[in-house]
Amino acid sequence: MKIPHLIVGSGLFGSVVAQRLKANNKGVLVIEKRNHLAGNVFTEEIDGIQVHKYGAHIFHTNNSTVWEYLNQFASFNNFRNAPMANYKGRLFNLPFNMNTFYSLWGLSKPEEVKRKIEEQRKEFQGRVPKNLEEQAICLVGRDLYELLIKGYTEKQWGRPCSSLPPFIIKRLPVRLNFDNNYFNARFQGIPLEGYTSMVKNLLSSIDTWTNKDFLKEKDYFRSISEKIIYTGPIDEYFDFCYGPLEYRSLKFETTRIETPNYQGVAVMNFTDRETAYTRIIEHKHFSSVETDFTLISKEYPSRWEKGEEPYYPVNDEKNNLLYQKYLNLAQSEKSVYFGGRLGLYKYLDMDQTVEKALNLASSLLS
Repeated sequence: MKIPHLIVGSGLFGSVVAQRLKANNKGVLVIEKRNHLAGNVFTEEIDGIQVHKYGAHIFHTNNSTVWEYLNQFASFNNFRNAPMANYKGRLFNLPFNMNTFYSLWGLSKPEEVKRKIEEQRKEFQGRVPKNLEEQAICLVGRDLYELLIKGYTEKQWGRPCSSLPPFIIKRLPVRLNFDNNYFNARFQGIPLEGYTSMVKNLLSSIDTWTNKDFLKEKDYFRSISEKIIYTGPIDEYFDFCYGPLEYRSLKFETTRIETPNYQGVAVMNFTDRETAYTRIIEHKHFSSVETDFTLISKEYPSRWEKGEEPYYPVNDEKNNLLYQKYLNLAQSEKSVYFGGRLGLYKYLDMDQTVEKALNLASSLLS
């Protein structure tokens, strides 16, 4: 007897689809390549601190349906992301707001800031931006670009801003108030017991197999499944027949420090080009844990190679055209559904991932 629905990947997308199918009495098996559930939202408790093993994940949404759905499986705290930027020891609030502008220019009046930015934007006035550098200066001026955008972006993407396409930065929010709340979404927070606990609750009544690499046993799993929901890399599913899509990868260096508070904030971005890492995450600040030590993770962007974990799709024109070829193959693949960040070759916020998963589940049930 075949498995009605095989879910490949236990991240948010796969787990939500699995939960909705099981709740409607459909047969489901979830397989996971790693030795743990939850994909990149995996959190590991270390001495009372929930450590975000694959980078900071802060849930935020204006979608009440998504928020209410997830609150069935986790209790969220009221964490608000208020990151800091560190440029060679100078600290600035993010996103760009009056605190930032006062630190940068000593300006305390919104009208003064507006005039300053407009003055600096004139550098490229009347010109269509040809690259990310020109786009950023057109949006916020040269000072903000040089101190808080250029170095961070070049580390993140591994190439000069002058060679990156302008669409990567479509907009840069400028707030003429003193609000440090980064996301400004109606619903925000982090599961009190960590994302891994939430995913386990989503999958509580569902068979799950870890350490199972679908692509190494693709013929077998296809033979035992009626329908497959696949959340891995779409190009790898098709054996890179058109060539590999490009990604950026990340490496993490987690350290225990014998002090109760290392940097005073959960997220500190390092925006100069010389510092190898892009940010330091101090995990205890996500939930205000009281300990006499702390755990920090330095985040290093890296070039992606086959075998590395793909994090950020490089959605430039070349890769989008290549993805379209794989999408055409995917659409002709019988009884296989592609989803999630890797299956769709698109960076997705967590709420977008959940929304797309709920939509796919609904279509499978209709």
